[in-house]
Amino acid sequence: MTTKTSDTETGKPKHFLPLILDVAVPIGAYYLLKAGFGMSTFAALAWSSVVPALRTGWAAVTERAVNGIAGLILVVNVVSLMLGFVSGDPRLMLAKDSGVSSTVGIGILMSVVLGRPMMTAALKPFLVKDAAREAAWGRLMEGTAAASADFRRKERVFSIVWGGVLLAECVVRIVGAFTVPVDTMVWLGSVVLVGAVGVGIVVGGALGAGPMERMLTAEAAAGAGPAGPAGGAGGECEVAEPAMAA
Repeated sequence: MTTKTSDTETGKPKHFLPLILDVAVPIGAYYLLKAGFGMSTFAALAWSSVVPALRTGWAAVTERAVNGIAGLILVVNVVSLMLGFVSGDPRLMLAKDSGVSSTVGIGILMSVVLGRPMMTAALKPFLVKDAAREAAWGRLMEGTAAASADFRRKERVFSIVWGGVLLAECVVRIVGAFTVPVDTMVWLGSVVLVGAVGVGIVVGGALGAGPMERMLTAEAAAGAGPAGPAGGAGGECEVAEPAMAA
């Protein structure tokens, strides 16, 4: 029992590691370099592109595949760098910041179309908490469980919600960039982003994560069912064996 728990706990950081490296590090590096070290927008974007560039290159060489999230962040940064040469207009620069949300949102929606919902990687660590739920997750994703079709449908809905929310956030920030005073939009943009994240959490939880959680719990309980009787059967066999011998 102790061994299973430790394996599960050590597995959680592994689930979070790709998101930390592909999303948190480059975005955090951008704001740290720009606000903390006073770098220009161009320099901060360039340096924050190093990690996703290395991750994308490493995946291409070792796995012969493209690292989806890291590649997406890299594309956003490259596009932003290119737009930086176009104009020094502060309103255009504010509108450019929303390009991150729109690109990520489009990428998430495209991943659903391709059958590999991108937000699943972020959701799984919150739903899979032990070995039984890990096994249940596998059965539901592989199609061997009764609720597999509904589970995969809710998985797609979760990513669709987040993709839609990020695109809507992009539209709001672009409109604000050209209609709201620049000084106001500098801080209001962050408020809009936080609000969008809140909407994504609430709506995504209600339509996707919540139902998935309930199906996962039911499947884990159903999967544990045979183990319980099996254990009990062992005890019954010990009683039945003397009768058979007699």
